[in-house]
Order: sequence, then C-alpha cells, then structure tokens
Amino acid sequence: MNQKTILVVDDETPIRDMLRVALEMAEYSVLEAEDAQQAHAIIIDAKPDLVLLDWMMPGTSGIELARRLKRDDVTKDVPLIMLTAKGEEDNKVQGLEVGADDYITKPFSPRELVARLKAVLRRTNNVSPSEPINVEGLCLDPISHRVTINDHPVQIGPTEYRLLEFFLTHQERVYTRSQLLDHVWGSNVYVEERTVDVHIRRLRKALTHDDHDRFIQTVRGAGYRFSAKVSAAAP
Repeated sequence: MNQKTILVVDDETPIRDMLRVALEMAEYSVLEAEDAQQAHAIIIDAKPDLVLLDWMMPGTSGIELARRLKRDDVTKDVPLIMLTAKGEEDNKVQGLEVGADDYITKPFSPRELVARLKAVLRRTNNVSPSEPINVEGLCLDPISHRVTINDHPVQIGPTEYRLLEFFLTHQERVYTRSQLLDHVWGSNVYVEERTVDVHIRRLRKALTHDDHDRFIQTVRGAGYRFSAKVSAAAP
C-alpha cells in the first residue's frame, strides 16, 4: 500500500527506460532526471525514498551531486545508490566516502539492483516520520495533521503547518528565506522571498498561546531559526 518512490538519475534514456521497467515491475513508483540540476529540483519537491544516481553525467557529475545532497541538512538522509561503469576499487571507495549507501557497477541485472535497493531501504527506514513531535508543550502530529499547545488546539494554515513541520525537524539551525522557499514551498514555485516573512508572522500569531511564538526567532541579516533555547528575558 505504501509505495516507495525511486528517482533514477542518468543521462542515457535507454538506461532510464530499463531501470524504470525493472522498478515498476517490482511495484515501485519511478521518477526520472537526465542531469544533476533536474535531479536536485525533483529531490527537493518530491522527496523520493531513494535515488539511483549515475556517476558519469555531462555537466555536474553524480559524485558532485551526491556531495551537495549530503552537505544539505534537508537532503543528507536521502538514500543514494551510485550506478557506474567504473569498477575500480578507488572509485567505489570515493562513492561510499561521499555518503552513498551502496554502489552498483554496470552492467548489472535488474534482479540484483532491486535486491540491493530493498536492502538499502530496509537499513535507512528505521526512523519513522509519523511520530508526533513535542517541544515544551508544542505538539505537531503528522498523522492527524493537528497542532496543539499544552493540549490546546492551534488553528494553522497549510503553509504555516509545513513551515512549522520543517522547523521542528530542523531545530537550532538558521535558514535563509531562499532556503525556506526551496524546502517548504519547493524549488519550482516562484514566489517573492518576502512571502516567507508573511507566513512567519502568521505562524508566530498561531503560536502565541503560552508564548510559544518565542521559538520562531529572527536572526538579523541571516534568516530564521526554531529554538527552544531562548531565555524568558530575550526580546
């Protein structure tokens, strides 16, 4: 019932077609990208369960994209399997050092691919995103889509809900307006950066019960941060 989504990133159409057929036969949902830029936008917007990433691509290589994904706090936990024609040991080590979860050398059989993919998903699916998140009486329940403060229901719009969910799962880090637009609105949604300020104000207003709006902090010249480590005397 809970179908996993796999993103296939390869500049060669026949390889993408072969992988799509094999994965769909194994009852996975498949997304495709032909280069690193397209892949990154899809990862931000669609949040696939796993990425099959070709090492050698024109422009930005698969290994460079892997480094970028692992450096970003939002995408660092996306499982990666590197696909490459390079069989040398040092290349395999380089791929794993960048943060890839597995490495498959072409040519490979679809059965081997699906077996390795299932193994990686089993290893990386231990953390469930469906558990309620609690911070000092503020509770977000991703299953019921409800927010409460000390059991008091909070009326919150869908964008403010996504913003709060992002903050709760990425606490104590400062994010620029541009980063928040990418991770909350999606990279293909073109809105003004000041739109973030409007929704931050709405989110703070929704969290005023018992002064929980103090958790949404403005970091002057940088962006916004969610932190429960603010003192009562802070402005």
